[in-house]
Amino acid sequence: MAGCYATWAAGTTLAWDLWGPLGFALTVLAIVLHSSLQHEVLHGHPFANAAASDATVFPALGILYPYRRFRDTHLAHHQDERLTDPYDDPESNYLDPAVWERLPRPAQKLLRLNNSLLGRMALGPAIGAWVFLRGDWRAIMAGDSRVRTDWLLHLGGVALVLLWLLAVAAMPVWAYLLAVYAALSVLKIRTFLEHRAHERARGRTVIVEDRGPLAFLFLNNNLHVVHHTHPKVTWYRLPAVYAARRDFYLTKNDGYRYASYAEVFAKHFWRAKDPVPHPQMMPRK
Repeated sequence: MAGCYATWAAGTTLAWDLWGPLGFALTVLAIVLHSSLQHEVLHGHPFANAAASDATVFPALGILYPYRRFRDTHLAHHQDERLTDPYDDPESNYLDPAVWERLPRPAQKLLRLNNSLLGRMALGPAIGAWVFLRGDWRAIMAGDSRVRTDWLLHLGGVALVLLWLLAVAAMPVWAYLLAVYAALSVLKIRTFLEHRAHERARGRTVIVEDRGPLAFLFLNNNLHVVHHTHPKVTWYRLPAVYAARRDFYLTKNDGYRYASYAEVFAKHFWRAKDPVPHPQMMPRK
């Protein structure tokens, strides 16, 4: 965590002054890692005291998403029997087939493009932000005080980042906003195929047996079925837990496995992994 903030500070100051692309790259990597650290914190690390843990990720390096909203929606996502359901899984990328049929053709085309890895990285951050922000705005307008409070607290974290950018950093605000988008794009690599439509809940969660830079940035969350099976196990223990019972986890998830992120890119960079309408849902009346 200290290394994450130090990298972010260096990227926006010394490295940006030294060479803009270097500063930009370090800032992107730090924002990606910060999101992964937020994921660790919401699952109960590093301290037993939740408020103390939350304070460690209070600065809103990623700008767009309130940590407490991420926490609440992600914990709701961990109800495995509801994974991929367009209504009950807040992180589902599928739509109810009936909703899909009512969408205008340009919207359908955009969402189809979003279902390749290239589309998810290029368009996904904008589409995801639009859907999320629109939903939270509607909740606030409907009188949801919890969502409103989460956003007010988030604005304090955003203010810290803006203060740094305006008073200390060499990186201009426009470049930082581009770094935020690029970081969200990298995070879409992880979330792109974490879950699939499958008749059994246990078969919906992936294993990507990658041990490279992306696995580190995602804090081993590529071993996703292990994380869903043991959500309280901290990131640095996941590889050993997986290695000790590899056959068990691959049987549990019906062999939903990729050898590496290189394989993910090779198979899905240009081609969609799934349809947008949930393939196992009957249209709701």
